[in-house]
Amino acid sequence: MKPAILSTVATLLLLAPGAMWQFAAAQGAKASSAVELAQKADSLKPGEWVWAPEISRSGPVTVYVDLTRQLATVYRNGVRIGVTTVSTGKPGHETPSGVFTILQKDAKHRSSKYNSAPMPFQERLTWDGVALHAGGLPGYPESHGCIHLPYAFARLLFGTTEMHGTVVVAGRAGAQVRMAPAGVLAPIDTAGGSAAHAPLPEGEDWRWTPERSPGGPIAVVISRADQRAVVLRNGVEIGRARITLPATGDSATHALTLTKDAQGRSQWIYTGVPGHADEAGQTLDSTMLDRVRLPKPFHDAVLAAMQSGDTVLVTQAPVTAQSTGAHLAVFSDDMASQQAR
Repeated sequence: MKPAILSTVATLLLLAPGAMWQFAAAQGAKASSAVELAQKADSLKPGEWVWAPEISRSGPVTVYVDLTRQLATVYRNGVRIGVTTVSTGKPGHETPSGVFTILQKDAKHRSSKYNSAPMPFQERLTWDGVALHAGGLPGYPESHGCIHLPYAFARLLFGTTEMHGTVVVAGRAGAQVRMAPAGVLAPIDTAGGSAAHAPLPEGEDWRWTPERSPGGPIAVVISRADQRAVVLRNGVEIGRARITLPATGDSATHALTLTKDAQGRSQWIYTGVPGHADEAGQTLDSTMLDRVRLPKPFHDAVLAAMQSGDTVLVTQAPVTAQSTGAHLAVFSDDMASQQAR
């Protein structure tokens, strides 16, 4: 057997205990249209995936990981171009939900925590060890916190995403992760506890501190539960404001990406997240923006800072410690631990 083949076999064997059959069974399919992709995506079995990059050839890429369904969906310019089965964190090692940026890409990464285990096509989401990478796919959550992908799909995704791209992780797999107070914005300090949380004090409507993270991609989290907007750059909170959203009765999660139209004008396009696939690629009605009330200085500062590819996530999850309900955790990228899972 040739050395290259031996190396590949060894890598697959080391990826996860008992994982060899999972990779042998993993299958990918190509699709040529949105309809064909949707048909194939609805019947994926563990280890299977579908890929159709020609549907949307250019634009910002967003990855949406659905913990409940154990699926990951790739959107380019708001349009779905790929869907894959995944395996996320098992009980006791649950994959955190939230909005993340890709902090590191390493096609030949090895774990510094788990006996130098191969983590092919690794895309790091947190410095304490959560990443996208090729791994075992038994059909249920079994990782130590990472998001396992089929090997071939991980390679395709690695070649499609860029550093600082946006990854949204939502839903619930198994036992819910218990977070410290602060809800959607509860970062974790070096000891694994809740880091300092700075809600707006009484009488303060907004705060803007861009110097905390001078450059990089921006994600805005809008909470209906708390009527708050929080701005993250590279995962670090740089702004927060009290807002008023119109009462629509909508409690679903929506994701939007800032892009440019053919004339170079800024526009917001919907990402067709699960449950709202019909929104994919649609442009946000400008009248909806007019119905959102927020401090003008904050509004102007955020718009001036945002660039094409930046993301807005609208969620029912809370961002204040006093709120109740399911929490969505957004982790900063300044965690000291450099361990990889």
